[in-house]
Amino acid sequence: MRSGLPRVAASTAPATLPPPLPGLDPAWSRLVTVPGSPDGRPGGTHHPARTWHLLDTAGQLEALGVTPVGTLLCVHGNPTWSYLWRSVAARTLSVARAGGPAWRVIAVDQLDMGFSERTADQHRLADRVRDLGALTDELGLAGPVVTLGHDWGGVVSLGWAVDHPDHVVGVATCNTAVHQPDDAPIPAPLRLALRPGVLGRGTVLTPAFLETTLAIAHPTLDRPTADAYRAPYRGAARRGGIGGFVADIPVDAAHPSATELDRIAAGVAALEVPALVMWGPRDPVFLERYLDDLADRLPHADVHRFEGAGHLLPDDADVAGTVLDWLGDRLPDGHAPGGGESSLPADARTTDATDATDATDATDATTEGLATDRPLWAALDDLADDASPALVEMAAPGGPRTVSWRLLARRVREVAVGLADLGVRPGDRVSLLVTPGADLTAVLYACVRIGAVVVVADAGLGLRGLTRAVRGARPDWVIGALPGLGAARVLGWPGRRIATVALPAPARAVLGVEHTLTEVARRGARRLAAGAALPAAPSPDAPAAVLFTSGSTGPAKGVVYTHGQLTAVRDVLAAQYGVGVGTGLVAGFAPFALLGPALGARSVAPDMDVTRPRTLTATAVAHAVAAVDATVVFLSPAALANVVATAPALAAGDRDALGRVRLFLSAGAPVPAALLRAATDLMPNAAAHTPYGMTEGLLMTDVDLDGIRSAGSAPDDGICVGRPAVGVRVRIAPLDADGAPTGDLTEQAGVTGEVVVAAPHVRDHYDRLWRTDRVSRLGVDDPRGHRTGDVGHLDADGRLWIEGRLQHVVTTPHGVVTPVGPEQRIERVDGVGRAGIASTGPSGTQQVVAVVETVPAARRPGLASAELAAAVRTAAGVPLAAVLVVPVLPTDVRHNSKVDRARLSRWATTVLGGGRMTRP
Repeated sequence: MRSGLPRVAASTAPATLPPPLPGLDPAWSRLVTVPGSPDGRPGGTHHPARTWHLLDTAGQLEALGVTPVGTLLCVHGNPTWSYLWRSVAARTLSVARAGGPAWRVIAVDQLDMGFSERTADQHRLADRVRDLGALTDELGLAGPVVTLGHDWGGVVSLGWAVDHPDHVVGVATCNTAVHQPDDAPIPAPLRLALRPGVLGRGTVLTPAFLETTLAIAHPTLDRPTADAYRAPYRGAARRGGIGGFVADIPVDAAHPSATELDRIAAGVAALEVPALVMWGPRDPVFLERYLDDLADRLPHADVHRFEGAGHLLPDDADVAGTVLDWLGDRLPDGHAPGGGESSLPADARTTDATDATDATDATDATTEGLATDRPLWAALDDLADDASPALVEMAAPGGPRTVSWRLLARRVREVAVGLADLGVRPGDRVSLLVTPGADLTAVLYACVRIGAVVVVADAGLGLRGLTRAVRGARPDWVIGALPGLGAARVLGWPGRRIATVALPAPARAVLGVEHTLTEVARRGARRLAAGAALPAAPSPDAPAAVLFTSGSTGPAKGVVYTHGQLTAVRDVLAAQYGVGVGTGLVAGFAPFALLGPALGARSVAPDMDVTRPRTLTATAVAHAVAAVDATVVFLSPAALANVVATAPALAAGDRDALGRVRLFLSAGAPVPAALLRAATDLMPNAAAHTPYGMTEGLLMTDVDLDGIRSAGSAPDDGICVGRPAVGVRVRIAPLDADGAPTGDLTEQAGVTGEVVVAAPHVRDHYDRLWRTDRVSRLGVDDPRGHRTGDVGHLDADGRLWIEGRLQHVVTTPHGVVTPVGPEQRIERVDGVGRAGIASTGPSGTQQVVAVVETVPAARRPGLASAELAAAVRTAAGVPLAAVLVVPVLPTDVRHNSKVDRARLSRWATTVLGGGRMTRP
């Protein structure tokens, strides 16, 4: 009998076929008996015959007349069964029917689990790996095989892979672990389940362990699906395997299965086949440290974190689609492609090889003269003896704080050497929870100089967004001010902590602070005085930064830049706008502020709350301009709107200072022409420009106010964002009738589709988002290319017009509708302020709904008056199902200016479907 488990756990029962269950084709199920055999070891015992239930799609593939290119060997964990892999079986067959690669799926029910035989034996990890091998021997399974495992089934599947190197061509896992670190306890839910008074009662006598697992699905499982998972475990006599699995968790080195786990972990580290690691971060058991361990053991693995998903990953996320995409890329014919061929499937590549060459040549031709061989800190080295201002903090405690180039360069060297002396190594991730200013600048350049990877997540993401970002990036170190360190402590953010401010000993202990930035700098100064040198400079292709997207169109994504790509960002800004040594720069937009020292520009951070752009006033901008005799001003659209609104408070001297500005930039969201015109009234001698870009590429196109005025008379829908910047190529992937960007890339005028850019300063990849990264490159014939997710078109003059986001395209029975054009026309109606286009209904039959802010603002949401609705319908240019008014349209957190159309659509669907008329 199993140790620690009730006698009922020792019950035996034959294997059976499952009853009819949703999503499970009965034709997949089969019973396979593995004959008895001796152990094979001296003194070993005889293993009796055992019968397994498994899912096998071989029969369906044979009926289709196709030969499998390989086999997916799928192994469930505890307390699930092969039902977990039903979507994988169904999707592989669908692909085979469509003429794609045919992968056979074998999904087993482990012994004492699912509908396999109940044996009354205690199956240790080594037993389960051996038993699976005996089953595949009986099946005559030969390569190529790709293993796919979840939970402890991931460990078993990897153990099989380690033992069958001649058969395995790839491995894939979902929320699994192969190593329990000595310095960390097993997760709390498992500690609870293993308590002597809980183990039997919680796993066998009652379905508590099973029900808890089903309850933590995200989103919640529907009742029929949950009942299907319960089907083989109804009654304590059938749940012995659940308890046995929990009892077999190696809690320490003395556990009977610890040796086997260590063997598998070592074997995994030696695997050289393609690997895919999928993860649901909302898992209370398999924590991110286990993902880190797998990534360390499989450094070549493709990793994808499904933000918002949890433990039951194959139900929470599209694991089946991800696996098939990965197989198509890495193992298109059951084997890894050789000879340097593209990893993309043939149907995802542009077939004209000449186009690919031309694209690269075109980009190279426009990047001549960019000094991308100079490292990001080159200007700091050049100006290391210059006593003139490098940066000014207007909101520093006690008044404006000025830092010279000499002091900044020295501080960067000291912090760099101090961090290296503390143990910060090239490739270590350092999360910077510091507001823009001297401390952030010094730390950022120090980290970059020693090859550490800076993690920058804007506080504008909000606490929840920041938590996702920091946890997802898994920093080794956190450098922060008090608010950031407090959040890190309370919310359990990872990383050793360094404070930017002095703290009393009790506070340091509570916050887990090991050092202060001043201590680090002093440490570095001592080392430099003793003759220490800076570490070797990182290579251009080494990772330099993880910058997080705004989160305005979904969870914020980590965007990885190499050193070469960051220097290319610097150089394109310098080439496009003539910003360099001697330029005075007011940076009210964080990315631009951090690039000031790289450009050699003296920069000033205005007095504002960076998490609330609308707190910036015209007076604060004028004072910042005067502080460094600035000739360039860069503000976000939300900040700019408040600057214009507060202009009446300017004094005469403030207006004189603003009159010395020569270049004004605003980016981060669409900038209305009226707002730019109002800004030029404040800065009458400045050329007003609005660059178009994204976190993945900070400057893609540019347009000035004259260009916007010229575009105002054009018939095009959308917002004109100008012509490509230096070194950038822009093309369009045409939309099909379903609103998908499936067409060949083109530069033809008037074609609406997804905007695709290519440039040396486009990001390297998304962090631990393999599938997202893949989608962003599909069909792009330039390795520096990126699908932006924006929808628009090029005009006959080569200007780009943005018509909305891809996910906001409305697919009506009459055709595809992009939102920006109708919104612009509606906003010209008297009594309308801003407008947002929403959609209701299923794809292909969606209806367009207009949601507007009125002037004066409506007191509560509701249907528009008949008169206003008629005017809006006339102006929209597309059929409208309804016109709704709201006091304020919802916007994204970070920019405070992008209308959240997805949220509007959910709200409109609810209220038009009879729901309560609440604010969106």
